[in-house]
Amino acid sequence: MTTTATKVLVLYYSSQGATAALAKHVARGVNSVAHTEAVIRTVPRVQPVIEQPENAVPSTGAPYCSHEDLSSCAGLIMGSPTRFGNMAAPLKYFWDTTATQWLNGCLINKPAGVFTSSSSLHGGQESTLLSMYLPLLHHGMVIAGIPYSEPCIHTTHSGGGPYGASHHSHSANSTNTSVQLTPEEQAACFALGKRIAMLASKLAAPLPHTD
Repeated sequence: MTTTATKVLVLYYSSQGATAALAKHVARGVNSVAHTEAVIRTVPRVQPVIEQPENAVPSTGAPYCSHEDLSSCAGLIMGSPTRFGNMAAPLKYFWDTTATQWLNGCLINKPAGVFTSSSSLHGGQESTLLSMYLPLLHHGMVIAGIPYSEPCIHTTHSGGGPYGASHHSHSANSTNTSVQLTPEEQAACFALGKRIAMLASKLAAPLPHTD
């Protein structure tokens, strides 16, 4: 008998590569849970000139997220770099287009978590993580962070905390080739992905029949 994999959407925007690196470790955590599969998606940049839109398919990296990806997922983990203590505009723009999915209630009772990266240690990581929860709450999702039973939360001197996984790049000029996640940051990402995947599997399971 073939078992259909429970799909967890790992949705992120990354401008310098750090958030994309976090997403890969989150996906590892998702894929560590039996019969669960990470679906990695990104969103296009917001263009200041509307006559120059992004290509329909990105030349490199993850595919762009579709509304169908939202409807078909059993759980969601969202990542964004900090932008003055808030999520990046491309992700905010994407959520602004999900009124139909909100009306349909396709995300209600599905688990969700978040992750972020910043170039400075006090660059607004916690407020960014909290800001990303807002649209998910409006969609009726079940919010889950990282519990203090995870050792990495107690030992980290960089990113990672109860609100979600995070990364501190130590530099405002980090590039794709210089992204180095600490062991604790990697562990926090893995723990977040694993937890959301486990919750997704349980919440997606059919309720037992009772007479």
